[in-house]
Amino acid sequence: MEASLLDPDPPPDAPPAGAAAGSAASTRPAPRGPGDDPDVDRWLVGRVVAGDVEAYEELLRRHRDRIYRIALRVLADPADADDVTQDIAIQLWTGLSSFTGSAAFTTWLYRVVVNRCLNLRRRRRRTEELTEATHPTAPGPEARVVAGQELEAGIAALADMPEELRVALVLIQLEGLSYAQAAAVLKVPEATVRGRLARGRAQLVKSMRSWS
Repeated sequence: MEASLLDPDPPPDAPPAGAAAGSAASTRPAPRGPGDDPDVDRWLVGRVVAGDVEAYEELLRRHRDRIYRIALRVLADPADADDVTQDIAIQLWTGLSSFTGSAAFTTWLYRVVVNRCLNLRRRRRRTEELTEATHPTAPGPEARVVAGQELEAGIAALADMPEELRVALVLIQLEGLSYAQAAAVLKVPEATVRGRLARGRAQLVKSMRSWS
């Protein structure tokens, strides 16, 4: 099922604390702060919903690398990850009215990226025969940086896992989300996330046993 659009409830127009006041502030996106800043994200979303193109571009600058990184780890294919990143960049312009502000923008974004990746994989399984082309052996960008056969084996092992185990590992082990944050992204209880992570870790250890 595609990432659903939540009931529209756009954030207020007022910029977060510290942003410039006055008419200029209402037409320019807030400056990027160090790390994640949910208040800045929330204000930028409000400006995008109001039709501010500069705010949309700033929101993409802040989160594009994150979107690609998650997609690459879930899909294990740089071309597919790039396609998902492009699709979501377009969706941000048309779909942000669904962001109610009941959770952090990054939680909403993680959910959209994961759902889009899983939908892509499911469509592929319905239309393609599983071959070596589905899980290419050539290392992607991260593998080329580290340049090691062990890393390639780890990426392949992660790609071969069941979806729910792989996503739990990506969100918690690789992206550093807490159990509560991952549960909010996946809309499941924390206990379910913990169980999936434990099974995913056990499967990864088993797959990588020959490298120990």
